[in-house]
Amino acid sequence: MTPPEGRSLPFRAGELEICCLQDWTQAWGKRCLENSGESKSYRKFCKGASRAVMGVTSHDLPKILPKPRGKRLRLQSSLMFYRSDNRAPDQLRPVLITPDFITTAEGSVLIEVGNTRVICTASIEESVPAFMRNSGKGWISSEYAMIPRATLTRTAREVAKGRPSGRTHEIQRLIGRSLRAVTDLSRLGERTIWIDCDVIQADGGTRTASITGAFVALGLALEKLVQAGTLTSVPLRDFVAAVSAGLVDGEVLLDLCYEEDSRADVDMNFVMTAGHKMVEVQATAERQAFDEAQFAKMMAFARSGVQALIAKQQAVLSGLTLRQ
Repeated sequence: MTPPEGRSLPFRAGELEICCLQDWTQAWGKRCLENSGESKSYRKFCKGASRAVMGVTSHDLPKILPKPRGKRLRLQSSLMFYRSDNRAPDQLRPVLITPDFITTAEGSVLIEVGNTRVICTASIEESVPAFMRNSGKGWISSEYAMIPRATLTRTAREVAKGRPSGRTHEIQRLIGRSLRAVTDLSRLGERTIWIDCDVIQADGGTRTASITGAFVALGLALEKLVQAGTLTSVPLRDFVAAVSAGLVDGEVLLDLCYEEDSRADVDMNFVMTAGHKMVEVQATAERQAFDEAQFAKMMAFARSGVQALIAKQQAVLSGLTLRQ
């Protein structure tokens, strides 16, 4: 069976990983719908081929599938997993970091991770909290918030409730801890860097995007102190970034979007440095427990994802020299 007009099947070579025919045909049908602009004969072929596949066994499947050029088609998983945005299980969403997004702040970025967008600013205050006075050390603190329509339906501002929610309190403390872990506070001097992370659009992974963006904003602010002669060097020991991983329908996935996160069996957040050191690991079995092998795979995915994020940070902070 070959498609008309010299067209190929609607899956790219090397992309298909299947043994379960039912799941394959469902995914194939979805891809065919995405190709609705194709010719009528091509759409008719896809529809007929999908029906034909339902009557064959996995042994016969290679006879129907096209032979990929230069790369053998892999039939690895016992169940094919199809991500809504066509990503591979270990693939990050597209990441874009725009520096100096807020011109009035000492350091600022807009970080975009897929459809999640967060504005991160770093502000310098020439004082420290009471518990840090006369210590000779500085401090980094963080605040986190979401604008009302960052989500699909409007969420009331927390200021109207009189206090931040438990989730907000947890996230802003996580951001502060992550940045302090890679900062030499004794070299910062008795001053506070305030990190503000405001989510303007949420599609999963807002806390991890906030940490990744906040580090860049912090680096830009510290560079300003060096340029002004206030500091002799940037008091950062290493780069730090964060990413999520999880178990969705039995499949380990990296960088979960909201659709995946909302139905995840296991949800994890990894905060790591460029030197492959752990800053924080958050793990929750939402619906079912996970084993050591699954944990190891999630950590491996996260390690690779964090290094890719740090490469994005380094591209923005190309002139930043870390204090060793």
